[in-house]
Amino acid sequence: MRAVLMAGGSGTRLRPLTCDLPKPMVPILNRPIAEHIINLLKRHHITEVVATLHYLPDVLRDYFQDGSDFGVQMTYAVEEDQPLGTAGCVKNIAELLDETFLVISGDSITDFDLTAAIEFHKQKKSKATLILTRVPNPIEFGVVISDEENRIRRFLEKPSTSEIFSDTVNTGTYILEPEVLEYLPCNVECDFSKDLFPLLLDKDEPMYGYVAEGYWCDVGHLDAYREAQYDGLEHKVKLDFAYKEVSNRLWVGQNTYIDPTAQIEAPAVIGDNCRIGARVQIEAGTVIGDNVTIGADANLKRPIVWNGAIIGEEAHLSACVISRGTRVDRRAHVLEAAVVGSLSTVGEEAQISPGVRVWPSKKIDSGAILNINLIWGNTAQRNLFGQRGVQGLANIDITPEFAVKLGAAYGSTLKPGSKVTVSRDQRNISRMVTRSLIAGLMSVGVDIQNLDATAIPIARTVIPTMSVAGGIHVRVHPDRPDYILIEFMDAKGINISKSKEKKIEGAYFKEDMRRSQIHEVGDVSYPSQVIDRYCTAFEKLLNIDTIRNSRAKVVIDYVYAVSGAVLPQMLDNFGADAVVLNASLNKTAMSTAEREALITQLGHVVEALKANFGVQVSANGEQMILVDESGIPIRGEMLTALMVDLILTSNPRGTVVVPVHASSAVEQIARRHDGKVIRTKANPTALMEACQTNPSVVLGGSGDTGFIIPQLHPGFDGMFCIAKLIEMLTIQERSLASVRSELPRVIHKTYTVRCPWTVKGALMRYLVETHPAQNLELIDGVKICQPYDDSWVLVLPDASEPLVHLYVNSNDRDWVDDSLRQYRSRVQAFVEKQEEQIPVEV
Repeated sequence: MRAVLMAGGSGTRLRPLTCDLPKPMVPILNRPIAEHIINLLKRHHITEVVATLHYLPDVLRDYFQDGSDFGVQMTYAVEEDQPLGTAGCVKNIAELLDETFLVISGDSITDFDLTAAIEFHKQKKSKATLILTRVPNPIEFGVVISDEENRIRRFLEKPSTSEIFSDTVNTGTYILEPEVLEYLPCNVECDFSKDLFPLLLDKDEPMYGYVAEGYWCDVGHLDAYREAQYDGLEHKVKLDFAYKEVSNRLWVGQNTYIDPTAQIEAPAVIGDNCRIGARVQIEAGTVIGDNVTIGADANLKRPIVWNGAIIGEEAHLSACVISRGTRVDRRAHVLEAAVVGSLSTVGEEAQISPGVRVWPSKKIDSGAILNINLIWGNTAQRNLFGQRGVQGLANIDITPEFAVKLGAAYGSTLKPGSKVTVSRDQRNISRMVTRSLIAGLMSVGVDIQNLDATAIPIARTVIPTMSVAGGIHVRVHPDRPDYILIEFMDAKGINISKSKEKKIEGAYFKEDMRRSQIHEVGDVSYPSQVIDRYCTAFEKLLNIDTIRNSRAKVVIDYVYAVSGAVLPQMLDNFGADAVVLNASLNKTAMSTAEREALITQLGHVVEALKANFGVQVSANGEQMILVDESGIPIRGEMLTALMVDLILTSNPRGTVVVPVHASSAVEQIARRHDGKVIRTKANPTALMEACQTNPSVVLGGSGDTGFIIPQLHPGFDGMFCIAKLIEMLTIQERSLASVRSELPRVIHKTYTVRCPWTVKGALMRYLVETHPAQNLELIDGVKICQPYDDSWVLVLPDASEPLVHLYVNSNDRDWVDDSLRQYRSRVQAFVEKQEEQIPVEV
């Protein structure tokens, strides 16, 4: 059997280690990852290896040559012009693969039983067998769902947190029959997980998952790189060491001198031709490459030191990575998780702080302290983007320095000379962050259309009319007055896709940002008539005569936000009798308690004035809470149902879009009006995209997110909804109280349970496996539906916190209470059981 070694990766998340080295050639215990893979193949009697190369191909080819020194026969296939993807590069060598063959990733460390996997493949008469494994947190991997016969039924490539339906993931190792390659086009970039396997699934070809026991580590980032070294030293994975074991778990190479006064704790590896000076202290977990010199009194606490490094006297290295040929001078300190690229110099008594990365061939002056504070890169912050944009504590997480870098990262994903809009709410903190973002964007050659303090619905409306690549909006978070929320929009005004978010994250974390020359620095302009454009679009979608003749009296609380600068003027133009509260601009954010007090005040004013209804506009113009003529607030699920009822009464047989957790009252109302309901993932971007891709949609959103009228613009708009409400209530001759009294009586309860990140995947798999497939909906989280009515339970992992949310919905109150109690207990018990099995480091 032949093996195809996928060795084309550049290892961008391992920078700066892979600036001058392909990822498969990064050393683990002083041997390249690719050599450990070849040793694994040999152990299972696979000695014909075809390596597919793209990034720095000569490095791997020069190392292995024809493979004879390593006991295998090596053949190479180089992707010269452009990368063809994991499947495309294998299709390129199809003439070499005339029988069952194995594909294995060149960037993972494993000791899987390949022989057993191949036997499984043959027994099942499979066309494609994926070697799978179970991991505690599958969010970075491709999740695979299979049935009780191990036949694969579904793929989910790098899921978001709420999409984790299993903790069984694709390891990038496959056993394939040559005929599956016939499904692939020639010389076209394509991927096994994204292209070939879904196609085989669609064609009902026999495709199975073999869940392997043993060790597997995707060496995809620096933490995993260090962990793989330590696991190898602790024999958690079966690897062949390059050196003789001179004592228990201490491996030392040839021609290495260790001063008798040096103290070395096992396990540790020291390579060939090294010199270890007097009184050097080497703690357990340290890996030292070949030709390394370590000066007297140096202290090494679990560093990984590559070939040819020179460590000076009294230097201190702690759980860091020192790359090839780097010099760390006398008394210098390189601290935890720091990485120093190859051929760099760290001067005497210099210090590199924890987590700092130094690119190759850099010089750090003597006595300098390199201290870059990467708040968004620490382990507590898993990604730059959360469920909704980039968010964090104002002036603590979201600082001017952070915003400059974020702006440059975003701008670097756009072409030089691109234009973007930038808008914000009226808060001083938002102005500060916006100006920093603008500086970052300008530094990479992006021009700015500065909309200043603008309600977000206005920004979304004008973006498609301005020939811009996208937009940014900065505001105080609607639900957290101490948080800043930064949202990125595409050229249509929709929040950007996950793939674009990943590009921005990649540029940010890799610090892969261009720098413009002086004449290329971006420009800032201030477009005029922005509000007029919004007003024009606004008026086109309303029956102005109906509003003028309605004689409706409405009380509107603007909560001291910028929407108060726009809407009163517009409603006045329409002849509406609008009583305005709190329309002046306030520079400070309001707490939730303060907003609740304003709702109570609003109810009293509506009652006193005998108004038709009241409304509080929040979230910079996006959201609203209604108050009926009796002063009773209408919000949340009731507000969702009320808006759906009004809009479908005006637009029978229309389509509404709601998040997966919305009450089933929506479906009951839709049935009354012969309408259709589309449910989406529980995030704003999914709602916006669904509203834009379905032309029959007349309303999207919920009481919690706000509502979208897609004919106006793709985002949420509380301001337009007020005018639309006046129009609909007038035409339908109804009041809010009468609409509310006609809504279906659905019981909808929610509860939040603590759930560590490492348990979420296992919990979702447990729920999928313990319920009949026909009762499950996997739009977002796991929804368990009752087949006979609208009753269901939804378990939805939180995207940014170690929590899961339970939603229970039914017409039967007792069923809701019993189900909530039952699933709360099940989830808590499962979490506690899993936590007991997680090893604790002492």
